[in-house]
Amino acid sequence: MLLQTPRLDLRRFRPEDAPALAAYRSDPTVARYQGWTAPVTPAQATELVRGFAAGDPGQPGWFQYAIELRADGRLIGDLGVCLHENLLQAELGFSLAPEHQGHGYAAEAVRAVLRELFEQRGLHRVSAECDTRNRSSARLLERVGFLVEGRRPEYTWLKGEWTDDLLFGLLADRWARTAGGTRPSW
Repeated sequence: MLLQTPRLDLRRFRPEDAPALAAYRSDPTVARYQGWTAPVTPAQATELVRGFAAGDPGQPGWFQYAIELRADGRLIGDLGVCLHENLLQAELGFSLAPEHQGHGYAAEAVRAVLRELFEQRGLHRVSAECDTRNRSSARLLERVGFLVEGRRPEYTWLKGEWTDDLLFGLLADRWARTAGGTRPSW
């Protein structure tokens, strides 16, 4: 296991994750603000899982954590970290199956990854961005300590329309001062 919380295991992807990944990434509400288009076919999911499993979380580039519910071992989402070449900053993004949204799982997973990045690896900065209409993701980022650093009007052409992007940043000293936003009980 790469990271654990009381309710979640954040681990490397495995071949048997492909059907669950295809299911939640095929949901139009999950794909709405993401760079992929639903549906994600079983073959595409198999290829994605193969690529995710080959990643190295300690090397520059994207690494995708599988978010698994500890209670029953189900894959409920994924969280990606793009480590910069300088190994001192990263960007993150996340997706969660609709039936598991609203239970605090995404915030729990993001906090676990941020704790690892700041407290174990010594990163200086982590950033994120989202479509301005994606209020639930924006609220989550703010809840775990990110600050809104800017708005880029009509910056991204996505799925046939121009979208506004919100830019978020979190510095190591703010993480240390705020203990990751509202301190989780775990």
